[in-house]
Amino acid sequence: MSTFQAPKGTYDLTPPRSAKFLAVREAISAPLRDSGYGYIETPGFENVELFARGVGESTDIVTKEMYTLTTKGGDQLALRPEGTASVLRAALEANLHKAGNLPVKLWYSGSYYRYERPQAGRYRHFSQVGAEAIGTEDPALDAELIILADQAYRSLGLRRFRILLNSLGDKECRPVYREALQSFLRDLDLDEETRRRIEINPLRVLDDKRADVQKQLTDAPKLRDYLCDACKAYHEEVRALLTAAGVAFEDDEKLVRGLDYYTRTTFEFVHDGLGSQSAVGGGGRYDGLSEMIGGPELPSVGWALGVDRTVLALEAEGVELDLPATTSVYAVPLGEEARRVLFGVVTELRRAGIAADFAFGGRGLKGAMKSANRSGARYTLVAGERDLAEGVVQLKDMESGEQSAVPLSEAAADLAKRLG
Repeated sequence: MSTFQAPKGTYDLTPPRSAKFLAVREAISAPLRDSGYGYIETPGFENVELFARGVGESTDIVTKEMYTLTTKGGDQLALRPEGTASVLRAALEANLHKAGNLPVKLWYSGSYYRYERPQAGRYRHFSQVGAEAIGTEDPALDAELIILADQAYRSLGLRRFRILLNSLGDKECRPVYREALQSFLRDLDLDEETRRRIEINPLRVLDDKRADVQKQLTDAPKLRDYLCDACKAYHEEVRALLTAAGVAFEDDEKLVRGLDYYTRTTFEFVHDGLGSQSAVGGGGRYDGLSEMIGGPELPSVGWALGVDRTVLALEAEGVELDLPATTSVYAVPLGEEARRVLFGVVTELRRAGIAADFAFGGRGLKGAMKSANRSGARYTLVAGERDLAEGVVQLKDMESGEQSAVPLSEAAADLAKRLG
């Protein structure tokens, strides 16, 4: 037993379960890659101020959950708690928005960090795949991203997820709603911390998950009643495009999500099989974020989907992913000469794109065949001195149990043909 363990609230990805995570990342990113989104990767830590400005100083993420550190040079850094601010910062720094082809469409995958109470589906270190479309205001772009996420989940076999949809208005109509909401909230029986939030960002109170708070919010002003004509028309177009694409959604007038930068379209993917941590992903439009972090006006939209929560959702539905075999051929040498020869065959197979492994360590036939079984290989190659003298290797089909001699010079080609 090691002296050390993974930090509280984190997890290690180890085989065979790690293969599920890789498959989920691949499935989520595949529709993005087919839709003009290019890959971007940012550092695991950023300037604290980037998140304070973009995510919002009143959010739990900034006030309670960020891992922060001070460098020897005195810089204030934070492990990234989310991806959008970092991706937008990187796009601005690289002047991608000046290349003349808007929107800038980017996707990313990585680990994120928040200090919060660990529970099933909520970790201090978690993995996400995200997408951002930067520099264009178009309801079709909002619809595209929701459709691509829906497509990704359905390609994995998920069926019991729901899409919640809302509009948060814009800088024209939200201030009027904010004032009405503040007036309503000030008369409620709320704790001091929540009262402070009323003055900074009252929409965040609507996102409060506590039952006693939600009970008091029953008669809260509805944002939809305050949307300006432009925001109403924009939202209706997003809804119409989703409906035309056959993507089901539910209107949720209380959906605000936990970040300050969202405007207009906001959405969340939830799965009812995950208990209290039902959100598997979400996102929305953030037209003012670029200006918040010192950039030009760049209306944008994006989402992030949790890889770990998606895996939990698959397990909740009992979905078994069709994962590729880690090993298709397993070579078992008997003797030193056979070791050299079969190692060469394994190398040839790998160069041909066939997953092949080798019985390392000079084990006997019985032990090596147990390893072959555990590897999941479809075929096993066995060779000893007599086989080499005859110029053959023994090829065993691990499903049928049939075994036959194959010319050594044709072994790699024969296996390639059998494996298709």
